[in-house]
Amino acid sequence: MNLNSFVKQVESVHLRLDELYKDASVSSETMSADLLPIAFKELGVVSEELQVAIEELQRQNEDLQISQALLTAQSLRYQELFESAPESYLLTDGEGKIQEANKLVATLLNVSQRFLIGKPLSVFVAEEDMKTFYSKLNQLCSSEQVQQKWNLQIAPRNLKPFEATLTVAKVKDWQGNTSNLRILISNNNQNSGESRLESTESINLERNSSRTQQSSKQTFLKGEIIPVKPQIIWQVCKGVVKLSTVCENGEEVLVGLVSSDMLFGADLTSLPTYQATALSEVQLVSISPAEIANSPDIAQVVFTQVSQRLRQTEALLAISGQRRVKDRFYQLLSLLKQEIGQTVELGTRLSVRFTHQDFADSCSTTRVTITRLMGKLQDKGAIKVDTKNHIIIIHQKFEEACK
Repeated sequence: MNLNSFVKQVESVHLRLDELYKDASVSSETMSADLLPIAFKELGVVSEELQVAIEELQRQNEDLQISQALLTAQSLRYQELFESAPESYLLTDGEGKIQEANKLVATLLNVSQRFLIGKPLSVFVAEEDMKTFYSKLNQLCSSEQVQQKWNLQIAPRNLKPFEATLTVAKVKDWQGNTSNLRILISNNNQNSGESRLESTESINLERNSSRTQQSSKQTFLKGEIIPVKPQIIWQVCKGVVKLSTVCENGEEVLVGLVSSDMLFGADLTSLPTYQATALSEVQLVSISPAEIANSPDIAQVVFTQVSQRLRQTEALLAISGQRRVKDRFYQLLSLLKQEIGQTVELGTRLSVRFTHQDFADSCSTTRVTITRLMGKLQDKGAIKVDTKNHIIIIHQKFEEACK
């Protein structure tokens, strides 16, 4: 029962009591002349106490709403400060599994933020320092020290390792137990001028200060067609873009899904028909081939991100080669889980809402077939659909359903 319905019921009791008081004064001859007024008086006292309790509940409810608003504002403020911090920050559990990562650390490790969540930090430690990392981790967790500094070799994805200093601090819960580790990663090579880039921010073209003066973010709403022109390469800052082509028979074929920090453009394809569609609200920045040619740093970033697109394209080719629609659909879901998945309590949630027709176009089948396959997966508990119609993939049950 919520507070509003409780208030209505009490008000109804008050009205009923008023009626009983009125009736009692008229029909008291058929009842005890002494007992009835006493009973009504006691009921009246209880009713008044109940009214006081309701007023107190309403006051507490208002206080709770104010507290909730303050907590929400503080949480958003913390998240904003964490994201905009001028240093590379991570939050891990006691075993070193990443739970939060800001933009700079994602840039430093050369991995998108969403792919860092849930990964052990050890995968970014150079092999020769792996034992040292675990030794220091166990030592910190079992000691009384609150903070330590570790010197380790960090190995970003697809880039050379670099010397780093990790400032690791314990985060206590309300009972005083260590619940998390807050880790600041400093690139020592960067301080000596030997960094792989003069600024880690140049990994992301959107944050490259030399370019910000020339170009700004452009926003496209869900469903909008993004112009794809020669001499312009787009980088996604936020959202997901679907890349597709059209066959001679008029069918749309999915050729790529571009998410944060990835690139696309007319100069990166040889397809005569090439369409880019925003699957959610999308923010983009542009770069010209001339800028890439004139900047080795930007060229290195472009090479890394184009390699990522190549791996995704090969995965899509392998999916399209499956003879059974069921296999194409299940493998497409697996790829989407990897590319645009967000870790949630139940499993992995696809960050973009896909319609059955979207899946049908991607798998070269009909919407009715996709609806049937979706129903089977839901019956097996392999997927769920949340309140915003986003698919949540339940890992173990999904793997069993795919066998």
